[in-house]
Amino acid sequence: MTPAARVQSAIEILDSVIAAANGQGAPADRLLSEWFRTHRFAGSSDKRAIREHVYSAIRACGPVPKSGRKAMLRVAKNDADLSALFDGSSAHAPAPIEPGETPAEGGLAPQWLEERLAQSGVSGADALALLERAPLDLRVNTLKTTRNLVDLPVQIEPLAAPDAIRVPAGSPVEQWPAFFAGEIEVQDLGSQLACLAVDARSGETVIDLCAGAGGKTLALAAAMGGEGTLIAADTDRGRLSRLPPRVGRAGARMIESVLLNPGRELESLGTLVGKADRVLIDAPCSGTGTWRRNPEARWRLSPHELTRLTELQARLLGIAAQLLRPGGTITYITCSLLDEEGAGQVDAFLAAHAGWRAETPKLPLGDPRGPGIRLSPARHATDGFFIACIVSPC
Repeated sequence: MTPAARVQSAIEILDSVIAAANGQGAPADRLLSEWFRTHRFAGSSDKRAIREHVYSAIRACGPVPKSGRKAMLRVAKNDADLSALFDGSSAHAPAPIEPGETPAEGGLAPQWLEERLAQSGVSGADALALLERAPLDLRVNTLKTTRNLVDLPVQIEPLAAPDAIRVPAGSPVEQWPAFFAGEIEVQDLGSQLACLAVDARSGETVIDLCAGAGGKTLALAAAMGGEGTLIAADTDRGRLSRLPPRVGRAGARMIESVLLNPGRELESLGTLVGKADRVLIDAPCSGTGTWRRNPEARWRLSPHELTRLTELQARLLGIAAQLLRPGGTITYITCSLLDEEGAGQVDAFLAAHAGWRAETPKLPLGDPRGPGIRLSPARHATDGFFIACIVSPC
C-alpha cells in the first residue's frame, strides 16, 4: 500500500470508530481487527502504519469528530508530511485539502468531561498524560517463579510492586515460553498495586466481586500462595469464560468462578454472606484512568452513563458489605480519576454505615485522595486508579 492509501484506509476505519462511539458499538481495536481480516492485501507494515494513524487521530481529537477525515486532518495540521499525502493522487488517496476545510476539535475530552476532571483535580500535565501511550507491564506469577528468576528475551525493569516488571513496548509477550508456562501475565503496575492493597493472605476467604476475565483474581491467588478460598464472580459470562484457561496456565486451581445474575447477585453468593475476610470491588466505571490504552472511551461516556455507573458502584459496595465478616476489609478500586466514582463514593458509603472506617492502603506509590489514594499516569507512570480500603466493625 502507498502511504496515501494507508491514510485513506485509516480515515475509513475512523468513520467506523466514530459511528460506533455514537451508537455504543464495537471498540476501535475490534474494528481495526475486522478491517484487517477483510483486507488481506494489507501487509504487516501497512497494518502498523494504519493502526498508528487511527490512534494518533483518536488521541488528537477531544470531542467526537464529525468524520474520520476531520479527525485525520487534526493530526495533519501539525504534520507537514502527513498533510502532503492529502493529494488525491489515486482513488485510494485522500482528496486534497480544500481552502477553508477545518479539522476536528482538539482538547482532552468533551467539555463536560474536562470540567468534571478539573473538579477532581485533574488538569494541566496530569490531564495531558491521560492520552500518552501506555508502557507494557508484566506481573511475575510467584506460584511458578520469582522476579529474580524469570527468564525473558528482553531487558526488564523492576517496578514498585514486588512482582512487577516493565518490558519494551510492543514485545510479543504471548509468544514467549514464560507466558505459555504461566510465569508471567500482562498487567499494568497500577492494577498490581491495587491487588497489593487487598493484602490477601493464605487460607483466607476472598471474593473478587467484579472479576471480569480474572487478571486481578490471578494476582490474588499468587498473593495467597494458592491456599484458601478465592471466588471470581461476575455478571458477564463472556469475560468470565476467559478465566479457566488462564487459571490452568497459572497453576491457580483454588479459584472458583461464579456467574452472577444482575440485580440478584447475592442469590449465587448466599453461602458466603458474612464470611468473607476480604472483598475486592474492581468496580465498573468511566475508565478515565485507562485512556492511554482505550482513548476512544472518552467519546462514549455521557452524563447519563456516568450516573448509571455511580449508582451501580454504590450498589456493589452494599453487596460487599453483606458478604464481609466482622472486621473484614473491602478494597474498593476504580480505574477512574473522577471523584464521584472514587473518594466521593467511599465518603457516601461511610456516611451511611456507622462504625465502618477507611484505612489508607499501604502502597509504595500513590497520592492521598479523600479516604483513599490515587495513582495517575503523570505522577506514577501507571493507569489512573482510585484505591480505598474500608474496614467493617468487629
